Amino acid sequence: MIGASKIKQYSNVLEKPLSKGKQEVSLSAFAFLFSELVQYNQTQVDNIAELERRLEDAGYAVGARCLELLCHREKGNRRETRLLGILSFVHSTVWKVLFGKVADSLEKGTEHEDEYMISEKELLVNRFISIPKDMGTFNCGAFVAGIVRGVLDSAGFPAVVTAHFVPMEGQQRPRTTILIKFAEEVLRREARLG
Repeated sequence: MIGASKIKQYSNVLEKPLSKGKQEVSLSAFAFLFSELVQYNQTQVDNIAELERRLEDAGYAVGARCLELLCHREKGNRRETRLLGILSFVHSTVWKVLFGKVADSLEKGTEHEDEYMISEKELLVNRFISIPKDMGTFNCGAFVAGIVRGVLDSAGFPAVVTAHFVPMEGQQRPRTTILIKFAEEVLRREARLG
């Protein structure tokens, strides 16, 4: 028959295949949701350190799920087993999925062998946040630090991950650096693997 379509008819909605859907979230929707997350947590705590810890905990859950999803989609359910491999995965693949671009830089610490830094000139979670003077050094980058910690812990690379502001000459806003300090067991394992 000419003009007959080969569209499969489904008897109910549960039989329809799940589509991938749109891969991006509106920036305004994310900014609104994130500001609500910060405001809610702000009402639940007494100091800035506790607020940053709660944001980090929220990010940790996102990071653990993000690793599962990306390992399934991008790597055929395989995970990184080497230190530089997982750092490169976070710096490029994870960052690109979450923020639409690769992180500005990935550097090894000069003072300590177990420290690495991911730097971002204008981190998305800090872009639309204005910090009151009474909150001083509050950094919403703690949420992203939690995401990075969630990815690393779930991949078997336990680490302490913190977010810091680093002033830049000639720039009004400081850049955000995610400092990753790996556990001793990770460095021993990496040395054993050679």
